[in-house]
Amino acid sequence: MKTTPFTEKHISLGAKMHEFAGYNMPIEYSGIIDEHLTVCNAVGVFDVSHMGEFWVKGPHALDFIQQVTSNNAAVLTPGKVQYTCFPNETGGIVDDLLVYAYEPDKYMLVVNAANIEKDWNWCVSHNQAGAELENSSDRMAQLAVQGPKALAALQKLTPLDLSGIPYYTFCVGEFAGIPNVIISNTGYTGAGGFELYFYPQDAMAIWDAIFKAGDEFGIKPIGLGARDTLRLEMGFCLYGNDIDDTTSPIEAGLGWITKFVDGKNFTNREALERQKAEGVARKLVGFEMIDRGIPRHGYALTDGEGRPIGHVTSGTMSPTRKIGIGMGYVETAFSKPGTEIYLDNRGRRLKAQVVKPPFRK
Repeated sequence: MKTTPFTEKHISLGAKMHEFAGYNMPIEYSGIIDEHLTVCNAVGVFDVSHMGEFWVKGPHALDFIQQVTSNNAAVLTPGKVQYTCFPNETGGIVDDLLVYAYEPDKYMLVVNAANIEKDWNWCVSHNQAGAELENSSDRMAQLAVQGPKALAALQKLTPLDLSGIPYYTFCVGEFAGIPNVIISNTGYTGAGGFELYFYPQDAMAIWDAIFKAGDEFGIKPIGLGARDTLRLEMGFCLYGNDIDDTTSPIEAGLGWITKFVDGKNFTNREALERQKAEGVARKLVGFEMIDRGIPRHGYALTDGEGRPIGHVTSGTMSPTRKIGIGMGYVETAFSKPGTEIYLDNRGRRLKAQVVKPPFRK
């Protein structure tokens, strides 16, 4: 298995380790519920160094991004971040990703760890624009410092005014005495905070400084288990569960990142534009359990007569709500909030209700 610059630290702290996307990663430390609530109420630190980073440079950089991504990157100015996806030729999604507008003619794409090789091959094979591409995934480390106390903790470590970095923007500067750290107001938890990008050789100095600065706020290391429950409470999609090569961004409720603007001829635009105009047969929805039960990936969803209408893509017992919550694809007729649906839990039909995420207010 691959390692991150923090792998030995996770092991020494007693983390429960497991393979994820080819990396030896911490799944939990003190327990998923405790870690989840720490991020909601204080501050937690995730090692996300397994994520992939691609640089796109040169005079044709924007042309390339406009061709391979669904959102309109032309609106980005330096310091802005955009959520988007790579559509494939058959109506599905190669991956979802972030685009960082670093400077004119220079962008950074942040992709999912499990898809680094697939995404890189996709970008290289679809680079008709002639942009300069560089895969820096093994030369960058990343920590996500999340929670309502993240700003107060991290502000101790940088002369930059972190309160002046709005959501989905970033800046570059000194952090914990280290130059050229990317500080981004993004995250996958819905609890606020920042993501930090830096060179692997600076990893432990930054880790130690963050935990010293956050000690008064009850800072804790957080594993991937709580990362999943936190993102699910917010209704954020997880690639491989809620979206994949067979799900279209229109079906997945990602029409807002699929922009049909003049001059943007991205992959499979015509088919996706037709889907948006004509509608789709199924939609990704959020739902809450009315009966007691925990939705699990792959469980069938049915109507009141027991007829299958879809399936669960993600589900858990909400640590903050103490009820079962989930996401799944259902026939469009059953996608309206308030609609009653049923979870087939190994032959037991349990009542649920379609709701609009987030589940955690």
